[in-house]
Amino acid sequence: MQTALSRRLVSIGAAHVDTIAHAGEDIRRETSTPARLSSSPGGVATNLARAVSALGVPAHLVGTVGDDAAAMSLEEHLTREGVEHTFVPRPGCSTGQYLALHDPDGSLAAACVDDRVLSEAPPDIFDRAIADLRQVSDNDLHWFVDTNLPEKTLARVIDRIGGGAISANAVSDAKAPRLRPFLADLDCVSLNRGEAAALLEMPGHSPPEDLAAALREAGLKQFILTAGSGDLYAASEDSLDRISPPVANVVNVTGAGDALAAGFLAARLRGIDFFKSVGYGLAAAALTLESTAAFAEGLSWDEVVKFAQVDKI
Repeated sequence: MQTALSRRLVSIGAAHVDTIAHAGEDIRRETSTPARLSSSPGGVATNLARAVSALGVPAHLVGTVGDDAAAMSLEEHLTREGVEHTFVPRPGCSTGQYLALHDPDGSLAAACVDDRVLSEAPPDIFDRAIADLRQVSDNDLHWFVDTNLPEKTLARVIDRIGGGAISANAVSDAKAPRLRPFLADLDCVSLNRGEAAALLEMPGHSPPEDLAAALREAGLKQFILTAGSGDLYAASEDSLDRISPPVANVVNVTGAGDALAAGFLAARLRGIDFFKSVGYGLAAAALTLESTAAFAEGLSWDEVVKFAQVDKI
């Protein structure tokens, strides 16, 4: 029998450069606002691979980049952190970029993304990378996809994975519906209230308990449904629970959802049960909320275990 840490996560999706602005006052329209700017690797799949690796579980990132300085910067940064990665280059394209504007309380005022390097890529772009990774051992791999993948690419990736364990992140209200045809193929989905409503074609103001029930009816095996700072709903195959998140001193909300998914998956790949793993995910999210970046510097399994708590209501 394999040990928990012999398992590896393969994270497929967005790989781009995040620029985060932390404003000294509320973001103003039609003028400049004083702020501190920082840049780092970003994208849901990238954030997840980095966090899972920092939490002591082997992770391999698969993405696509352009032939520019941003691509070289990403390569150098991930190599320095020891994150295994396969980047499929697209000559003539620009590497993805994400810009987030945060008000002083850490809330997100606005964000923009240029992800054409992925959104306009051919659907078979990751075929070779997936085939190479599957040669390692399908039994040792847990796959993760984000909905930055266009629907045709998502379908192709899931088909090429060929029945392996797959988790997913809904990414945004606009992109969440891309998961709709594949719900039966997914082992677990992490999403927020707005993304769930978009996925289910329900009103955005729907109560989270109604969304949780509808996700069950839609055929999802397992999911983690968040509602900002409020209680979340977590569903295993045979139980649905409401869980209170730990209190965090919010500095920056970007990346917190990715950290939740990463902490959860790192725990599951260590062989920890579903609901305790959700607690570890919440701890990773809280540590990220207290960080100025989408990836909490100093994130480690020991820190997550120290912070973790699970309160069922």
